[in-house]
Amino acid sequence: MAAPLIQLSDIALTFGGTGLLDGVDLAVGAGERICLVGRNGSGKSTLLRIAAGSIDADRGTRFVQPGALVRYLQQEPDLSRYPTTLAYVEAGLGASDDPHQARYLLEQLGLNGSEDPAHLSGGEARRAALAHVLAPDPEILLLDEPTNHLDLPAIEWLEARLQQSRAALVLISHDRRFLEKLSRTTVWLDRGQARRVDLPFSQFEDWRDQQLADEETQQHKIDRKIVAETHWVHGGVTGRRKRNVRRMAELAKLRQTRRDYRAVQGKATLSVAEAETSSTLVIEAKGISKSFGEQAIVRDLSLRLMRGDRLGIVGPNGSGKTTLVSLLTGVLPADAGDIRMGTSIEAATLDQGRESLDPSWTLSEALTRGRGDTVTIGGETKHVVAYMRDFLFAPEQRRTPISALSGGERGRLMLARALAKPSNLLVLDEPTNDLDLETLDVLEDVLADYKGTVILISHDRDFLDRVVTSVIVPEGDGRWTEYPGGYQDMLTQRGAELKKRDTKLAKPSPADAGDAKAPSAATDAGSQAQRKRLSFKDKHALETLPGEIAALEAKKTALSRLLDDPDLYTRDRKRFADISETLSEVESNLAAAEERWLELEILRSEIEG
Repeated sequence: MAAPLIQLSDIALTFGGTGLLDGVDLAVGAGERICLVGRNGSGKSTLLRIAAGSIDADRGTRFVQPGALVRYLQQEPDLSRYPTTLAYVEAGLGASDDPHQARYLLEQLGLNGSEDPAHLSGGEARRAALAHVLAPDPEILLLDEPTNHLDLPAIEWLEARLQQSRAALVLISHDRRFLEKLSRTTVWLDRGQARRVDLPFSQFEDWRDQQLADEETQQHKIDRKIVAETHWVHGGVTGRRKRNVRRMAELAKLRQTRRDYRAVQGKATLSVAEAETSSTLVIEAKGISKSFGEQAIVRDLSLRLMRGDRLGIVGPNGSGKTTLVSLLTGVLPADAGDIRMGTSIEAATLDQGRESLDPSWTLSEALTRGRGDTVTIGGETKHVVAYMRDFLFAPEQRRTPISALSGGERGRLMLARALAKPSNLLVLDEPTNDLDLETLDVLEDVLADYKGTVILISHDRDFLDRVVTSVIVPEGDGRWTEYPGGYQDMLTQRGAELKKRDTKLAKPSPADAGDAKAPSAATDAGSQAQRKRLSFKDKHALETLPGEIAALEAKKTALSRLLDDPDLYTRDRKRFADISETLSEVESNLAAAEERWLELEILRSEIEG
């Protein structure tokens, strides 16, 4: 077996009380695709910084293969020392690297290189940082929340780029679909320990839930044994003294094991303070338009939002999503058309930039808005510490300044503030940013039970599919189209994935892709639409793809049945891992084949009129 490119051994780090990391090992081999998962505050970003050499551990060793180039994308990249984005990206290149890669990647990511880092948005800074780490073609990529602040076209471009990259990847992300597409191995950071399982993220959560269930069962057995042994002690002891001493020692050991056990942190307990029921009609827009100068943001849009609807708004950054929400909620007047709001509408808003947070506030002041020590939720008064616990904050964090909170903690705080306000209309702008996956699950459940109406701006495809009942997307020139269903339903109805139409984002070029097997299906479909005819190759694909799809579905079913064997993992881990990897490849090929067939079928229908 080849030596790992990077290896962390027995890593320990303590911040204050309980150790954040305690004897963690992490090995990354050439070409591996590892996702690092765990709750907010479990130490994922800290471990990645140790792997990158940015900080030192209290204990343990870090080894990097001599000559192996490591590039680390941090959550909040610092570009302040550079005059332009191009200078920042070029600073990451070595003497032997291709200098043209810097400008090429910036252009692919929708930047021109002349931007002043001091005036970049969060999404633009993230794009520049991605170009910075990708340009030198490193052997190891350590990526911390790479999709944060990116729009869907940029996320899809990044997925394609990383799929074609030969670099070893270690990813931290809240974007389920991003992890499912890129991961082959999962490292679970939990209660200071790291557990590695050779499963992609798509299969990890079922495995984790089983592990937690087994752990809970084991703790129940220990508790029952302690009760039985304690009863034996108090019930009188007979027999040989040596045997009694041994049993007393075993009882002491059991009690110590129970004391040392770190239970899993409870789930966030999210609830929405609901106002009185609104009218059946919440928002009705008739022919509304809005322009800024010569640029049309919304043109002749008619839309009706009823009580209980969940509207998802997606599109590239700069396409006008926030402007559209401001129009629909009456914050911004329309240039033309009419907007009618229903009666008894009470809105609560979660803004993307977390701009309403004063960094000088303490956590308690932010939740109570500086008014005492209690929070009122749905008419029920709670002490602020109890409400903090619902959102997984420790009581000792009560006086922690906002500036000292992590990105995930700030995200949970903003949710706590937004959900505490009585509402029957929730407006959520990128609520998934920085939240851990378990909290996202709870938020999804809360929104499913919410009796009011939801307007959601998000680039998280999986979250959209789970939450919304319709999706509205920009079609260019201020035109917007609404599609029933979630994000995937929208793709099916449109016949192709949402692309950014007015920027230079594109799939990596064939020359840059290296070992890419074929040009993207979307690019093929675009060129075919321009030719307005089907080539022989396209006709052949239309005839053969249904058979290929059926074969892949049969193979997927057969592999899934093999993995249904509950004893397979413990009996033959290598076979389990091989089957899992094959299943992941089959699912990927099946999705590509279905998408390709759909694109060609739509193209054929358009040509035939």
